[in-house]
Amino acid sequence: MRAKLQVGAQLYVSVDGVTRADLAIGLAAPDRPMTPDSMMTWLSCSKIAMSILFARSWEQGLFDLDDPVARHLPEFVAGGKDAITIRHVWTHTCGLLGLEQRLFPLRYRQSHAENIALICSGPLDAGVRPGMRAGYQTSVVALVLGEIVARKHGRDFRELVREELLLPLGMHSSWLGMSEAALAASAPRLGQTFDTSGPEPKPRSMAPDTPAQLIAIMPGGNGRGPMRELARLLELLRCRGTQGGERLLQPATVEALTARQRCGLHDHTFGQVLDWGLGLLLDSKLHHGGATHLYGYGPHASPRAFGHSGFRTTLAFCDPEHGLVVACSWNGLVASDAVHSERQNALCAAVYEDLGLI
Repeated sequence: MRAKLQVGAQLYVSVDGVTRADLAIGLAAPDRPMTPDSMMTWLSCSKIAMSILFARSWEQGLFDLDDPVARHLPEFVAGGKDAITIRHVWTHTCGLLGLEQRLFPLRYRQSHAENIALICSGPLDAGVRPGMRAGYQTSVVALVLGEIVARKHGRDFRELVREELLLPLGMHSSWLGMSEAALAASAPRLGQTFDTSGPEPKPRSMAPDTPAQLIAIMPGGNGRGPMRELARLLELLRCRGTQGGERLLQPATVEALTARQRCGLHDHTFGQVLDWGLGLLLDSKLHHGGATHLYGYGPHASPRAFGHSGFRTTLAFCDPEHGLVVACSWNGLVASDAVHSERQNALCAAVYEDLGLI
């Protein structure tokens, strides 16, 4: 905060299911203090919820990992995309970086139907064989997976994720696409993301803070809720699919989500080798000589650590070797991935050291 990288922060930490920190500092919005109940943006940490919901439908036999996407979204076949499978999409190896670049500036300015139509009608990247080239896609991947699961259940994605995942986990203050009624009722608790890319924080950023953005269908980016609730998604995976006595995933499915489904591939979005499970970023220090990396979980995380980060603001991960779950929101969107990763890796190092986990 002294360096003006954020105006406030919210942190939740647990070990073996026991809360060790649930704290907040600074401001959640101009003239509004940050509290542990402030509803902060998740950005791409939303993909943790998306992946768990999608995995539940996979368990139900509604599709297989190696099904062509076009089997479930017939219009997706256009543009030479017939060989792209669900596995390719879920591991960000589907070869649609060009589509991501086209969609990204439009995704909140056009309707959900228009977003899906743009993706389905667009081409595979030239010269790319699906499964052989990695590149993180913040919008396309989650929209495709979200559309498949919504069509399979015949329901609005926002209602589906709320009723099938968030509420069963007791995440009553969390949403992945808010209703208008919830938006109005939650207004006093909604946090704001500040632009901290310059010398002084500015009260607006590109994070989805406007009403239109918060109610949109954007499975990979507009999640909203306190960090203590975001952490429950990781607790579910730490407990191998059971939370509060209720089983939401089978242990084998949790193993698949957190296993190295993609290993040793250079990610053409981040410019580094990063390993992925099914929708989850894995600790990848083994590819960097043991050094920390972009959007990593710090110098002390075990190779089994998994989770996700939200664009230059948010972190949520689990290290099963230590029973550790961490969720943190910094409400300053900084100038670069490198600046945020330094902040994130430092926070992770401090958590392990303070808890004596090294």
